[in-house]
Amino acid sequence: MDNDTDITRRVIGQVKWFDPVKGFGFVIADEGGPDILLHANVLRNFGQSSVADGARVEIGVQDTPRGVQAVEVMSIAPPEGTGTATLADFEDIDPETIASAPLEPARVKWFDKGKGFGFGNVFGRHEDVFIHIEVLRRSGLADLQPGEAVCLRVIQGKRGRMATEVLAWEAALKKDSDA
Repeated sequence: MDNDTDITRRVIGQVKWFDPVKGFGFVIADEGGPDILLHANVLRNFGQSSVADGARVEIGVQDTPRGVQAVEVMSIAPPEGTGTATLADFEDIDPETIASAPLEPARVKWFDKGKGFGFGNVFGRHEDVFIHIEVLRRSGLADLQPGEAVCLRVIQGKRGRMATEVLAWEAALKKDSDA
């Protein structure tokens, strides 16, 4: 039986909003058309528990009786314009120092979106790494879950070790293999 719902097509678009608590959000396709449902399970299959509003995505979608739904995430890029502003904590640090910091495997200790920060632990190290919500947004993420595996680009800041970039584990592995 020929069924149009089994046909997957690639779409590039922008995240309209995503709520990790509700477990879904929507993407607006560059080509127009109805909003595309992005379910948390599809995002988790990509290796992320959240995605920032405004992030650019490439997704595989299918038409279903309930509308257009994402069935696969191929790529996520942080929202435009988030990489130019500087955080006060990074103002006195050479941009080359930030860019050359290695990615380190870590786990999220806790993150409170309402407070705007949280902490992670790099494997094999005892001290916490501070993660600011703005760094998370610049990295294309909206929230982190305790125990989530991530990679952190860490520098020594004024108040201790700080993340300058947060990547989902799978995205970091891909980024490392592309380098």
